[in-house]
Amino acid sequence: MIRSGFVDNREMETRRLQMLAELARRGSMRAVAEATGTTTSTVSQQIAALAQDMGTALIEPHGRRVRLTPAGRRLAEHAVTILAAVEAAQRDLSPDAPPTGTVRVAGFATAIRAQLLPIISDLATSHPQLSILVREHEPAEALHQLANDEADLALVYDYNLAPAEPDPALVITPLWTAPWGLGVPDDAALPPVSGAPQTFRWFRTADWIGNSRNTGDETVIRTLASMAGFTPHLTHQADNLDLVQGMIAAGMGVGLLPMGTPTLPGVQRVPLTAPDVVLRAFAVARRGRDSWPPLALLTDLITTGHGARQR
Repeated sequence: MIRSGFVDNREMETRRLQMLAELARRGSMRAVAEATGTTTSTVSQQIAALAQDMGTALIEPHGRRVRLTPAGRRLAEHAVTILAAVEAAQRDLSPDAPPTGTVRVAGFATAIRAQLLPIISDLATSHPQLSILVREHEPAEALHQLANDEADLALVYDYNLAPAEPDPALVITPLWTAPWGLGVPDDAALPPVSGAPQTFRWFRTADWIGNSRNTGDETVIRTLASMAGFTPHLTHQADNLDLVQGMIAAGMGVGLLPMGTPTLPGVQRVPLTAPDVVLRAFAVARRGRDSWPPLALLTDLITTGHGARQR
C-alpha cells in the first residue's frame, strides 16, 4: 500500500514507480487511486512527473481511459524489479532484521586474535549469513579506514596518559583496560624506590624503544620522562611486542610492555604506578551506523567477550 500525504524526493521517486506498476496491473487510474487511498488527480500527477523524469511519454489516451505506451510498459516491468529490491533492502536494514551481510573490521592484532577470531568461529554456526572481513591495523590506521568507509568497525586503543581526542561523529564502546610496565634486561639493577617517575629516572641514560605504528607509546614515555626531569633518548621502533622484548633482551634499550603477558628470556618487567600506565581498548563505529544489525551484534559480542589484555 502506498502511503498518502507528504513524502520527500527519494520517497516520491519510489512512489511514482509504484503508481506506474499499479496502473499496469489494474488498468485504470481510478482503480490505482482506490487501491492506494489517494485520488485520480494525484495518480495522474505522479505518472506525469515520472514521464517528465524519464523524458518520454508513459501513457496515452485509450477511449475514456488511458493505457501504457510501449515505454510505459517497459518501465513498469523495471519498476516491479526496482520496488522488490527496495523492499528487500528495507527488510535487510531494519533494526529488527536478522544479521546478514559483511562487516568490515579494522583493528589491532590482540583484539582480533583474542576476541574477534573466537567470535567469528561461533558466528559461522549461529549466523551463517553473516561474514566478517578482517584487516590488522594500529589505531590511527583503523580510524582512517573507518572515516573513509573502508571499515564498519574499528578496534583501537589508547593510554590513560595519552588519551585519544574524542570525535562526536563516532560511537565509542569501551572494551577493556590493562596495566603496562617497563620492560628492562633481566640483569639490570632495579630502582630502590617505586613509582613511574622514579623508575624512569633510574633508566634515564638508556636507549628507549617506541612503537613504529602508533605514537601513543612515545607520548607515554615522554610524559613520564618529563615528570622525572629528563628527555628520553628514543632510538628504536617496533610494533611487534615479541620484537620489542627481543630488543630489550639484546640490551638495545628499554620499552613499555603489558604486565599480564609472559616475558621472553632475558627480560623483566617493572610495574609503573603513581601514575599508573593503563591501555584502554575500544570498539568504534560511525554514528548512525552502529544500529545496523550485523554491526550491533558483533559489537555486543566483542563487548561481552573475554580475551587477552595486551597490545
